[in-house]
Amino acid sequence: MDRLPSVTAKEAIKAFEKAGFEVVRTKGSHHQMTKPNHLYCLTVPYHGHKALKKGTLRSLIRAAGLTVEEFVALLKD
Repeated sequence: MDRLPSVTAKEAIKAFEKAGFEVVRTKGSHHQMTKPNHLYCLTVPYHGHKALKKGTLRSLIRAAGLTVEEFVALLKD
C-alpha cells in the first residue's frame, strides 16, 4: 500500500471534483458528492482545517473507484 498524505477535507473535495464528482448536498459538517453513473455517494466530513483520518480518506478513495496513486496525482494537479 502506498502512503497517504495528510489531507484536509477541502483539499480532498477539490481532488474528487477533478475526478468528476460534484457536491450535491451539505448537511451540517458533511458534504455529499456524487458522479453521474457512479454507484456510490461520497460523504466527506468537513471539520475546518483538520486533516481527514487515514482510514476515512482511504475508504473515500476506494468508494470513488480510485487508487491512492491516482488520488495523489489529482491533489498535485
